[in-house]
Amino acid sequence: MRVVQVGKYYYPYMGGIENHLYTLCNELKHRVDLDVVVSNTKLRTSRDVYEGVSVTRCGAAAHFASTTLSPTMALELSQREYDVLHLHLPHPVGVASYLASRKPKRHRLVVSYHSDVVRQKRLLALYAPLVDRLLARADAVIATSPNYVESSSVLQRYRTKCSVVPYGIDLDLFARTEERERAAAEIRARFGSAPLLVAVGRLIYYKGFEFAIRAMPQVPRAHLLIIGDGPLKAELTKLAAELGVADRVHLLGELPNDTIPPYYLASELYLLPSIARSEAFGIVQIEAMASGLPVINTSLASGVPYVSRHGESGLTVPPEDPVALARAINTLLESSETRRKMADVGRARAERDFSKATLAERVTQLYAPS
Repeated sequence: MRVVQVGKYYYPYMGGIENHLYTLCNELKHRVDLDVVVSNTKLRTSRDVYEGVSVTRCGAAAHFASTTLSPTMALELSQREYDVLHLHLPHPVGVASYLASRKPKRHRLVVSYHSDVVRQKRLLALYAPLVDRLLARADAVIATSPNYVESSSVLQRYRTKCSVVPYGIDLDLFARTEERERAAAEIRARFGSAPLLVAVGRLIYYKGFEFAIRAMPQVPRAHLLIIGDGPLKAELTKLAAELGVADRVHLLGELPNDTIPPYYLASELYLLPSIARSEAFGIVQIEAMASGLPVINTSLASGVPYVSRHGESGLTVPPEDPVALARAINTLLESSETRRKMADVGRARAERDFSKATLAERVTQLYAPS
């Protein structure tokens, strides 16, 4: 089966959808004849084979509203013969390129709908009609959680085409090994005997790290470790100082992926204090659960509370509520037995529902004509 994957970018470019596409392709390459078409961050088009996957990175002519304009992408798609085209949204250039490629509909069109466009209203006015044309042609639409199907006005219009296929990760990357345990012990030693809370993500508005910091004055002794970089770093640093918790809030910056798992192993709790539907799923929750870490997330109208369920693998609190967040943190820090039970449930759920093998199997089933 000849399959073309179309996304914004591909590894080593880092991002949630990019990491998902990389994981998916590394599983699919053993099952199908695979080709990846994405945008480049540079002017020229490049072609390479990355870890056994053929990748074409279409030259970037310009950038607009967080979108790379790659005018050659339509031509690249027109020149290919394939049985399945799998397009990952949101991706305005990918949608326009596919619709402009004028391929006869002799293939199966599968669309992964990762999230709505939430804030970029001007872009949405141009993008929405193209998405409707695309989804009307699609044979199958993948949503990452049942919650997102119910809460997205776009997916509601194509509900009969939707199949829920949650994200999957390489669980082995988060298993306990001697090397990771040693690294975790070194991390704990840096902060003494204080409980550690960890959060990972870009320092941008919808991640809600402001509210995690605002919760810290009500959480005695604990240290908050935030891994990631972004435009709000100076603002969050200033907030921690104003609240008198700068000595217990540590903005660690962006770290290499392979150095992050020991931080999970060193911590007592994982925090996902996101505040907007832009957080459509929260893959980092799976990483934390696979590491045996209870999760405190927020009750967004998205897939976030679907991944880690309230009272099972952690606790769910209202978004933008530092008092409720602090209460949940203290509740779990006070009971090692509750944390252990939640960790066991989370790890089992990660292994059952969120492995990369399970992801690839579910996606491959959608590639076959019904």
